[in-house]
Amino acid sequence: MPTVDLSVQLGRLSLANPVLVASGTFGYAREMAGLVDLSRLGGIIPKTITQEPRIGNVPWRTIETAAGMLNSIGLDNDGIEAFIANHLPYLATLAAPTIVSIAGRTQDEFVSMAARLDGLAGVAAIELNISCPNVSGGVDFGTDAAMCERLVRNVRARCATPILAKLTPNVTNIADIAAAAEQGGADALSLVNTVLGVAVDWRKRRPMLGNGFGGLSGPAIKPIALRTVVQARRRVTTPIVGVGGIANVDDVMEFLVAGASAVQIGTANFYDPTATMKILDALPAAVAELGAACVRDIVGTLVMPEPARK
Repeated sequence: MPTVDLSVQLGRLSLANPVLVASGTFGYAREMAGLVDLSRLGGIIPKTITQEPRIGNVPWRTIETAAGMLNSIGLDNDGIEAFIANHLPYLATLAAPTIVSIAGRTQDEFVSMAARLDGLAGVAAIELNISCPNVSGGVDFGTDAAMCERLVRNVRARCATPILAKLTPNVTNIADIAAAAEQGGADALSLVNTVLGVAVDWRKRRPMLGNGFGGLSGPAIKPIALRTVVQARRRVTTPIVGVGGIANVDDVMEFLVAGASAVQIGTANFYDPTATMKILDALPAAVAELGAACVRDIVGTLVMPEPARK
């Protein structure tokens, strides 16, 4: 096995390696402890939490697609205080750093939750979920550049903990939103959340998800996610965390050379819970194959063709 430095830096957040698990696909980590060596992960992002408990959307909540999954969970969770009391103590015992994902209905809720988590043992960073398509107002802060910048800036003012902004692909120009999050002071940008979609039962002439629309994830969205990373990388210097359809070491390498400093494994955790372990086993050799001794040296090395002149 070649000796390769896998450590990465996401702003003020240091990680032993670039392989994280995405929010909503890994429970609160305790559920996966019998299948995955949690200490090997670069970071753990538990299920998104909100200020108050949420019961989520009506069934059906998930639909398998030809190359992925549609979900409309609706941020079902027990609220921030239950998370702090029941889940954070366990997460704080793990070697892998925990990045807490939060979602708010208003800017004040985001700020209040971030301030509540700031400085708590076990909270290495906070990911602002401003891109959930399955709840009312879930993408508002992620589709308006001015609102995005203001939110990140206000959270940063009240919270000394490193901040990641998770952005939506459901926008006209992802680079504008990425630049806004950077200007607001985000330590890193998570690109991207799910792509809005719908599944239809044509015999009943009704949508299959109880909420109608849902978020598409899995291999089907990988080209979209890669595109957003390339576009954002051209515009910002803030580290990027690639998310979307990543299931094996080749996927990871594609995101790294495209400009992501780290990645999150999401839907793959459902059908192959050991995907992260397989990726970590193969990653040093893949990096060495490019003649690099450090994963940071290959980030953003993709050479894109120049746009054709009119």
